[in-house]
Amino acid sequence: MTLLENKSAEIPAPREITTKPRISDQIFRGVVTLGGMASLVILGLIALFLSIKGFHILSEEKFSFITESRWEVITDENGNLAESNLGIGAMLVGTFLVSLIAILVGVPIAVLSALYLTFYARGFVKKFLISLIDLMAAFPSLLFGFWGFFVFMESAEYWAKLLNKYFSFLPFFDVPAPIFERSPFIAGLVLAIMIIPIVTSISREIFDQTPLDRVQAAYALGASRLTMIRAVVIPYGRGGVVGGAMLGLGRAMGETVAVYTVLNVVYQINWQTLFGAGGNVASLILLKFGEAGPYEVDALMAAGLILFILTLIVNAMADLLINRFGGKGR
Repeated sequence: MTLLENKSAEIPAPREITTKPRISDQIFRGVVTLGGMASLVILGLIALFLSIKGFHILSEEKFSFITESRWEVITDENGNLAESNLGIGAMLVGTFLVSLIAILVGVPIAVLSALYLTFYARGFVKKFLISLIDLMAAFPSLLFGFWGFFVFMESAEYWAKLLNKYFSFLPFFDVPAPIFERSPFIAGLVLAIMIIPIVTSISREIFDQTPLDRVQAAYALGASRLTMIRAVVIPYGRGGVVGGAMLGLGRAMGETVAVYTVLNVVYQINWQTLFGAGGNVASLILLKFGEAGPYEVDALMAAGLILFILTLIVNAMADLLINRFGGKGR
């Protein structure tokens, strides 16, 4: 036997290369997939329940359920339905108005707070503030509502009077009567304080992921910290900021107890943000559910279905905005 034959006999068999995942990876993938599918199933069941309960109301009231601003259910002496005039137009306007105030006030503060925590705060101060913001994000809305009613209301009324005094030439800051308490302006500020921790946490996580080489390259070119933030961090994290803002908008649109506590629920369209009248769809459901009959309960479920659809639209818009403006910087 030659030397070449001996070497060929000692060569081991080629190792089989496979892409089959390990058992632990398969189990983990199954658990994650099951959790994700469970969320979709629960969401679908909620949509199905609201549709079953409220679709006949939408069929009977038609488009007036969205455009009208009345909520009247008249029953006879036997408790049977005699007449109904149902519409959530004013509540939809109030929902958008209060949520818009919350976004305009809360998002800039949240982004600035995230930038401070990421690039300026150090040591114990940074750890303490991050823990505090994460804790505030978990506070129940009832606490925000009570705080807004008993503590924040007086200061917010003073700010509303100042806005009315100096900017009453703008339609949004004009009031038909000097009633400033429990207004959409105050409700929007309370919601802004509620969404600041959420948007701040998301924005801070995005800013923390800014590539270090880009940051160091900006400093190497002589950029100051502010210039580096403007040229590198903001372009890189704008998609996450938009996503966090939309998440905050979704919570503001669906908030119930906090808005109900600090806002007068009135069934008329009110564009004057400083005037003490308004409402949103969630507060309408909370106000009417306890005393509602079977038909009115179905109408409230229809209102919940409309709010559910609006929330899905907001999430879809968030995806579009992230895809449009979510580039990773230059």
